[in-house]
Amino acid sequence: MAEQKGIQVIARNKKAYHDYFVLETYEAGIELFGTEIKSIRQGRVNLKDSFCSVDGGEMFAIGMHISPYEQGNRFNRDPMRKKRLLLHKREIMRLFGQSKQQGLSIVPLNLYIKNGRAKLEIGLCKGKKLYDKRAVAAQKDANRTIERAMKERY
Repeated sequence: MAEQKGIQVIARNKKAYHDYFVLETYEAGIELFGTEIKSIRQGRVNLKDSFCSVDGGEMFAIGMHISPYEQGNRFNRDPMRKKRLLLHKREIMRLFGQSKQQGLSIVPLNLYIKNGRAKLEIGLCKGKKLYDKRAVAAQKDANRTIERAMKERY
């Protein structure tokens, strides 16, 4: 994603990739205020424990922390407020239906600036069990061992 022209990655949710299998991804715009986008451009964002929910036909990012802008004084908003996501209605209804029927979660994965606008990559995710996490860790360890052996050999 970072190789594409005009994209500057601001924050990644590494915990989401550890806790979930990502089945599909969507790109959503975010409704922000002036001091919030200035703080995002400085990289003062945390996606760690955030999730998305649908309320009244609109999708919101909940738990996404945007630190207050230092020069923002009274114009700063609550850092933990719900941020409305800008998606097409049919995308929202499709995500909402799948999350309710199949027990999937909608989780923010990446926050980036694309052509001057803040975008949030959200994923339709299925939770990992403990044994899934162990299997992934074992696979990474095996790959690391193979790479190390290949590097020593050549």
